[in-house]
Amino acid sequence: MQDPYSERMSSSETRAASGLALVFAFRMLGMFMVLPVLATYGMDLQGATPALIGLAIGAYGLTQAMLQIPFGMLSDRIGRLPVIYFGLLIFAAGAVLAATADSIWGVIAGRILQGAGAISAAVMALLSDLTREQHRTKAMAMIGMSIGISFAVAMVVGPLLTRAFGLSGLFWATAGMALMGALVVATLPRAHQHLRHRESGVAKQALGATLRHPDLLRLDFSILALHAILMASFVALPLALVEEAALPKDEHWWVYLTALVVGFFGMVPFIIYGEKKRQMKRVLLGAVSVLLLAEVFFWWFGDRLWSLVGGMIVFFIAFNLLEASLPSLISKVAPAGGKGTAMGVYSTSQFLGAGIGGIFGGWFYQQGGLGLVFIGCAALCALWLMVAWGMREPPYVTGLRLPLSVDAAINPALAEQMLAVPGVSDAVVIAEEAAAYVKVDMRALDRAALDRLVA
Repeated sequence: MQDPYSERMSSSETRAASGLALVFAFRMLGMFMVLPVLATYGMDLQGATPALIGLAIGAYGLTQAMLQIPFGMLSDRIGRLPVIYFGLLIFAAGAVLAATADSIWGVIAGRILQGAGAISAAVMALLSDLTREQHRTKAMAMIGMSIGISFAVAMVVGPLLTRAFGLSGLFWATAGMALMGALVVATLPRAHQHLRHRESGVAKQALGATLRHPDLLRLDFSILALHAILMASFVALPLALVEEAALPKDEHWWVYLTALVVGFFGMVPFIIYGEKKRQMKRVLLGAVSVLLLAEVFFWWFGDRLWSLVGGMIVFFIAFNLLEASLPSLISKVAPAGGKGTAMGVYSTSQFLGAGIGGIFGGWFYQQGGLGLVFIGCAALCALWLMVAWGMREPPYVTGLRLPLSVDAAINPALAEQMLAVPGVSDAVVIAEEAAAYVKVDMRALDRAALDRLVA
């Protein structure tokens, strides 16, 4: 029998975490592969205009934003697997619709339908059902890595697939990956219980406090702005490579590969500095400033290949740094027992930003060309800087969920006793879950005292 307190993940936990990471990767690949190609290849579609291309790029984000939290709550009521299977089938149907479309409106409809397969919250809830408490952070990190890798792969594979098979072939590949994801889900271990887990799911009781928390709202605006800038920039950058740098669209892949690889390694020292020196606010503000400078650089010097490649490297250093650090900041800032709800609102903001960025990026290009897109992105960066400036330095804490006995769970003084333990900064006891959620500074925590108190 597997030791419930083992420091090693069991084979079923490893299988569950890697399988769900693969499901995420397949789905995000399908979402992102169109990003570097739709602005160039999409103009051949019937009725295509720059504004409609922008809508096609960002359309999936609108339905994702609307359905993300409701689908997560639905999975609590009817089970994780029905929601995940349904979402993957809807995603595949949207890809088929886009693949068979000969007009831009058909592609837009397909992208909207793809976004309706909003299964992220249900997948994270299933992960909680299939992993033990002490391994959940590792399992979630595997999913986070899969999303980052899928984005990088999509930026390179998207142009190569489209060059070989056209836009319809790209969408057919996306449909195939969604079905492969469903097959992966079918091989996962079965959960014996559905955990109501506030670290990975949305709790209605915590929603009001989350929406009133000023620093959480600043971080929600941050991810909205980041993905709006990403989508708007990728309406303009592929067109700049064709129109300004005269680089054939089937050769764009090496530009994205170069920018992403250098950008990934370029952000690592700043992440290490921010965490070790506890200067994440400074890192955040610095990255936003660099993003603003990159957009201004595109505006002034985006008429040569070397300047576009150099600008994209700087852009992706800042983008990768922000994409990696913002979820960590949400985890630090969210109150005890509120991380799942905070992440639900954060994900909704992210997808909403993608929708807004695509729509406005296309409209700006249609109204004023590439320059207006880059000016608009720079202006949004400037607004973002003003919003983020008032954020407090985040607390450097880790969230823990501690199972409780029935007697401990109904002890009205337990949360107060936990707050008296050195290193514990926040604590809440949820009697109906028979669990306590605490925020702790691992450098200062007296773990033995906390364990004795819980025991």
